[in-house]
Amino acid sequence: MRDHQIKENILFQLDMCWQLYLYHIENLEETEALWTFNLSGLQVRKQEDGWCIDWPERESYEIGPSSIAWTMWHIIYWWTTALDCNFGEGTLNKEDIPWPGSVDKAKEAIKLLRDEWVSKLNELSEEDYHLKKHAKWPLADRSFVDIALWLNGELMKNAAEIGYGRFLYATCKK
Repeated sequence: MRDHQIKENILFQLDMCWQLYLYHIENLEETEALWTFNLSGLQVRKQEDGWCIDWPERESYEIGPSSIAWTMWHIIYWWTTALDCNFGEGTLNKEDIPWPGSVDKAKEAIKLLRDEWVSKLNELSEEDYHLKKHAKWPLADRSFVDIALWLNGELMKNAAEIGYGRFLYATCKK
């Protein structure tokens, strides 16, 4: 791949992942997003003082699938953290990143994060993609190319998880 194509290819791949995400969130309802296949699956849980977001102590298949709402929060979490660590102060913790409170607000937050990320990608020169300057999280000591490709992969994975959650909901709620 020629160097001048790296940014173009990353943005192309990101757009493909984004289209899959948009497909899976179309007509997504609150009840469906908060539904969980298994009570042990990761969820966002309403409490008197707001929302509690599950965080696994370890990753394990026994946990079961996450709720769609948790997966959407997870997109908000890693995109917010990637922007903060790679282009900001790098001071946020997962506890600083709340569930927005509804599917519509989560969709809006994710779109704003995506737009900010695309803006950052467009601001970088081709040379910047090869440097470590903007590559601090989650892959320290790698080039920014690796960060951008990781994020695309994470978006594709989370979009597929949302789709899988919708399949489970549709078949279990018959």
